[in-house]
Amino acid sequence: MVIEYIRYRVPQERLDGFEAAYERAAVALRAAPQCVDYELSRCLDDPACYLLRITWTSVDEHLNGFRGGPVFGQFFAAIKPYVEDIQEMRHYARTSVAGSGGAAPPSLYEWAGGTDAFMRLCDAFYRLVRSDDLLAPMFAHMDPDHARHVAVWLAEVFGGPATYTMEHGGYRHMLGQHLGRAISEAQRRRWVNVMMDAADEVGLPDDPEFRAAFTSYLEWGTRLAVGNSQPDADPIRQAPVPRWGWGVAPPYRG
Repeated sequence: MVIEYIRYRVPQERLDGFEAAYERAAVALRAAPQCVDYELSRCLDDPACYLLRITWTSVDEHLNGFRGGPVFGQFFAAIKPYVEDIQEMRHYARTSVAGSGGAAPPSLYEWAGGTDAFMRLCDAFYRLVRSDDLLAPMFAHMDPDHARHVAVWLAEVFGGPATYTMEHGGYRHMLGQHLGRAISEAQRRRWVNVMMDAADEVGLPDDPEFRAAFTSYLEWGTRLAVGNSQPDADPIRQAPVPRWGWGVAPPYRG
């Protein structure tokens, strides 16, 4: 993904209609499959200045897909009176310099209790699995370190250190654990239920906000695993470890 920044300085005589114009243009952005998100901000120190941020799936998808697509005409018609007021229009790529400040809410990883909490969770989970008639055969030949590796995966997913990516092969390695296993829906559902039982047993936070986010990842991740495990699956093999937040799920791409 790339981020486009467009900086405006709008003359006083046209300021009144600027935000309304972008309200109309936003209809086209919401309909464009190349647009991930957008945000228009106004400068408090100099109210004539605006900054528009648009995240595109790629530079090519923006310049050729969106601009050559069916909704660009609607977008351009709305903002055409303000094109001459553009001071900058460029694409940017994110860098590794990113993070949350002190005012941000704690990550799910922090709220859960850190890596130790996920270690306890996975120890309890795989102990319960060994006595479960549906799941035990799936893990009959489990590596002795399997529970610890899954705990490290979950810790990274929920906002902790990127240990699974750096030391255990990242997403590609986790995907390889599911390929060809033909996991059934019944097994998936039991896996989720047993994981929730383990969360109760080890005392993971039980507030609705945490449990809703926690459960949403379990549902998303296990449904993805079922699809990737089927004999005819052709999954994406290069992807980052997902990073889960409060009430946030990756958008479905059909």
